[in-house]
Amino acid sequence: MSDASRKVVIVGGGLTGLSAAFYIRKFYKEKGCKPEITIIEKDKVLGGKIETLHRDGFVIEKGPDSFLARKTAMVDLAKELEIDHELVTTNPEAKKTYIVNQGRLHPMPSGLVLGVPTEIGPFLRSGLVSWSGKLRALMDLVRAPRKSTEDESLGNFIERRLGAEVLSNMTEPLLAGIYAGDTYRLSLQSTFPQFGEMERKYGSLIKGMMTGKKPVETHTGTKKSAFLTFRQGLQSLVHALVHDLDDVEQRLESAVSAIEPRSGEQAGYEVVLASGERVAADDVVVTTPAFAAADLLRPLVDVTELDAINYVSVANVVLAFEREDVSGSFDGSGFLVPRKEGRNITACTWTGVKWLHTSPEDKMLLRCYVGRFGDEEKVSYPDEELIALVRKDLRELMNITAEPLFAEITRLPKSMPQYPVNHLRHIAEFRSRLDRMLPGIYATGAAFEGVGLPDCIRQAKELAGQMADRLAR
Repeated sequence: MSDASRKVVIVGGGLTGLSAAFYIRKFYKEKGCKPEITIIEKDKVLGGKIETLHRDGFVIEKGPDSFLARKTAMVDLAKELEIDHELVTTNPEAKKTYIVNQGRLHPMPSGLVLGVPTEIGPFLRSGLVSWSGKLRALMDLVRAPRKSTEDESLGNFIERRLGAEVLSNMTEPLLAGIYAGDTYRLSLQSTFPQFGEMERKYGSLIKGMMTGKKPVETHTGTKKSAFLTFRQGLQSLVHALVHDLDDVEQRLESAVSAIEPRSGEQAGYEVVLASGERVAADDVVVTTPAFAAADLLRPLVDVTELDAINYVSVANVVLAFEREDVSGSFDGSGFLVPRKEGRNITACTWTGVKWLHTSPEDKMLLRCYVGRFGDEEKVSYPDEELIALVRKDLRELMNITAEPLFAEITRLPKSMPQYPVNHLRHIAEFRSRLDRMLPGIYATGAAFEGVGLPDCIRQAKELAGQMADRLAR
């Protein structure tokens, strides 16, 4: 390889940026290159939306609260950082999840996978869907499949296969926590491509899910759990990364205002900070949200595809109670609220039950979600007003009238990227253009190929591998 050293600037110090620094350093060194890496972050801390608060014996996640176990990139990184022993699973006794229907909590029927019934008996006994809705859903077993691989909206796909009632009463509330979006605007290929594959392969979504349904094994011993987190909170991973990257320059409270090609015959770029300082770079990795990446790259390349990615604002309202003061049965992990119910909250996690490490035994922690596409106004309400709206829903749905010990509100403006139909094709076109016109500049993160924490790590790792492979050319 020609370069013994290479300057790499990473714009954005969230999980994607930190993971990119970790894997670029690793893969470059394997190729015999010693990279000089600089992470530039406009906020006071690294880690992006991941923030864990320790208060009065509670472990409170102000941002994301867990990650999917079957997406292994995060577990793999935890192993490399030697903190995988800190991973914890959900409470095995808290398997039940409820969905609100006509103001009442109904247990989600067993065998429901991402809103698709894989056990007919429990689905038929469920109070979540009318008999006509159930019969319409079961038509999926005989309905002719669509053979085209063209993308379509997730909402259109579910309605086509299972009917509008299953979509509004089951699928939409299940997916609201992941995307907070309008299912009729979300790309099927970018969110659940396996659904389309199952229709084409098995002729039926239900048959495909029945065939493909496998228990999820975690990497934390014998217990099975769909979700994982860390005993001291997700920020454990951020702290481990920041500590491990002690040889990487970490520049906080530094906003990037522009990226400019170097003048003269020198290849590479200069990353211009708001302060006016210029940082030289051979490689630039932009890991910011799509709208921020678009503003940076717009003077250099067509960013139409990035402009097409909308974002939804959400808020988390965490309430702590004395256990004896909250009435009702906490025999599961929480409940989901369909859009049609017209509630203030989109879901409520019974955190103190779902994650046993988060609360003292005599206390209860509830985490409520506010905001989704078309209903974002409440996110910006004043604290007291927002807490009152959340407590109103808890009172009416769960008969919780007690005064909370405290409340923690986290507003996450423009935090949930919405993948439009044909998103993957558009992103491939954008990246091809970026590579052609601005070699050495890369863009990745939640806006591209997956919104979950493991998705961000996987994308950073894959990009680092591709960048390292180019060193030998």
